[in-house]
Amino acid sequence: MTIKEAILNSLEDIAGLTNYMEIYKHIVAKKYYDFKKGKTPASTVSALLGDFIRNGDSRVKRIKQEGGTYSYYLSKYELDIDIDSVSEKVNSELKLTKQEPYCERDLHKILSSYLKNTGVYSKTIFHEQSKNGRDNNQIWTHPDMVGIKLLKLQTKTTQTFIKSINQLDTFKMSSYELKKEINSDSELKKAFFQAVSNSSWAHYGYLVAFEFSDSLKDEMERLNQSFGIGIIELNANPFKSKILFQAKYRELDFKTIDKLCKINEEFERFIEQTEKLMTAEERYYRATEKELNELCDRYFINDSDIEEYCRQKNIPMEEI
Repeated sequence: MTIKEAILNSLEDIAGLTNYMEIYKHIVAKKYYDFKKGKTPASTVSALLGDFIRNGDSRVKRIKQEGGTYSYYLSKYELDIDIDSVSEKVNSELKLTKQEPYCERDLHKILSSYLKNTGVYSKTIFHEQSKNGRDNNQIWTHPDMVGIKLLKLQTKTTQTFIKSINQLDTFKMSSYELKKEINSDSELKKAFFQAVSNSSWAHYGYLVAFEFSDSLKDEMERLNQSFGIGIIELNANPFKSKILFQAKYRELDFKTIDKLCKINEEFERFIEQTEKLMTAEERYYRATEKELNELCDRYFINDSDIEEYCRQKNIPMEEI
């Protein structure tokens, strides 16, 4: 029996709401699976329960509890559990007891950590610091974050050769529109077309959210195919974040880049530093790359820093 089969059997036995630790204890008690010594079996069960949800496995569902933890159940028991009343009770309790909720901007460091792990240098663009920054229409012009990924070539000969042919091929620029959660079709469309509007200048445009409703997958796929904006599901552990739908490549829109440079100094600095890196002589390349890294957003190095940050900001995080 695999661990996933053991989890399903335990959920079948329990036949109601339960958490990852109770499932783990049930597996051990029933001897459904022999966990090897030296491992972290409870954390493995927690991670695999998350996989059921993220992979769209309809057999397992979950609801969020106080403190950002989850209770799991088999979908076939949904009517018996009366999930609607349970959710209403949990929500009313959270209104009374929960701490100050996290802000959308609190997710930027998590996204920058995910992007850095994929080789992308990223930078937050504060639209309120732009000229006419108080104009609400600025959100349709400014991306939340911008990123650049450099083509890593092994030899100086190849680097010089590709730059002499077409320097644009040595880097790719991306734009990111970030949301806390998207729960309805109308929220999805508003956020998606905001991403369409403020990413027209970049090679790739992405809509990023910490939480998407499972019911929106088909519509996300349709919008992605029609407009080419990619979609990223952000996880509190940034290294578990994933691209749900890839963005389609576009040519850079230099008129829009010029407009953004005129109205936002931080965006202009990011473009200037990018140009400086692309034209740097080999002996200055590492120093120039360091300058770009220092200009960009901070990112996490290890899991303990991530956990501490999420606790401080009250960002829901599954046990890891």
